[in-house]
Amino acid sequence: MQAIKLTRVLKVNFLALFVFMGTLSFGQSTAEAYSAGNEGWLVKIDEAYEESQKTGKPILANFTGSDWCGWCKRLTKSVFVHDEFKAWADENVVLLELDFPRRSSVPAEIKKQNSNLQKAFGVRGYPTIHVFDLSKNDAGEFAISALGKTGYTKTVDEFTAGVDQMIARRGSE
Repeated sequence: MQAIKLTRVLKVNFLALFVFMGTLSFGQSTAEAYSAGNEGWLVKIDEAYEESQKTGKPILANFTGSDWCGWCKRLTKSVFVHDEFKAWADENVVLLELDFPRRSSVPAEIKKQNSNLQKAFGVRGYPTIHVFDLSKNDAGEFAISALGKTGYTKTVDEFTAGVDQMIARRGSE
């Protein structure tokens, strides 16, 4: 009888360990698998910083409510999904999506990052697009050099012309 109890305990502990490990793996894969709603956009500020440093391009951050904000959805349809925008972005900026959805979830580390950046930039409405450069001090803290901001625009040409003006300020300041 004791052998049976021991076997049950081992099975229960093994099952609990399996479920716990599965939860850890799921949590990690969820954070690792999380991606932007639009192809080619990054979701982590550290990755955007590294790409910006490597390419010399400023970061274009889209503060969005992807699953509830009507103007955000319009901006995506009128600008971000077009090949003309994608080609322009490849040459000029590093794309960073900072999403604040209501019906879908964002991994905790991304949610915290997005909230901190929202506060740092003083974002109060969506969509808000900020163009900026980042630098890091010896303590690993970011310093933001803002180039400008915009919101919804109707066309790719209107959007890129506005951002081009922001980028042009980069060398003059």
